[in-house]
Amino acid sequence: MNDNLPDEALDQLFRKARTYNAFLPTPVSDEQLRQIYELAKWGPTSANCQPMRLVFVKSAEAKARLAPHLSEGNRAKTLAAPVTAIVATDYAFYERLPQLFPHADAKSWFVGNPALIEVTAFRNATLQGAYVIMAARALGLDCGPMSGFDNAGVDAAFFPESQVKSNFLINIGYGDPSRDLFPRSPRLAFEEACAIV
Repeated sequence: MNDNLPDEALDQLFRKARTYNAFLPTPVSDEQLRQIYELAKWGPTSANCQPMRLVFVKSAEAKARLAPHLSEGNRAKTLAAPVTAIVATDYAFYERLPQLFPHADAKSWFVGNPALIEVTAFRNATLQGAYVIMAARALGLDCGPMSGFDNAGVDAAFFPESQVKSNFLINIGYGDPSRDLFPRSPRLAFEEACAIV
């Protein structure tokens, strides 16, 4: 596991990957969605807590439930995407720690500590959402991650009376480079963003 990935793979994952606003009318299968999760689940989380929960919005009925909660600028492109993943956070994640982190009483670290629950859940579910993006790209799909939606509305529609709360959305499909693809935005140079101490 010490070999560098070839440049072609690094381009697909990072350098040439783009955030797409429009997708080709090519469907994404349920099996592809399973493959995305099966890759993404291996990304590290603290104490293996795995607080991310995903809802893949694919059906017309589910899209109709999502639509009212999207910002005006995100509605049309999201409804046209083959799939939209709701990346959510389970704030009761610690209930599963006896299964996921069995070699310590990790659940006791969180019970009665809402501040630790909040920061741990949000950080790690967000990390896992990034793993979903990378997994989708690794499988030849394109992504359009975004905020710009009513979290409370999405939570009521998809996670009613639950400890699961929405974080961000990812449109998934095969990107259409001929439509709504902005010029690549600049990135900070190493010297602007990093220090070696």
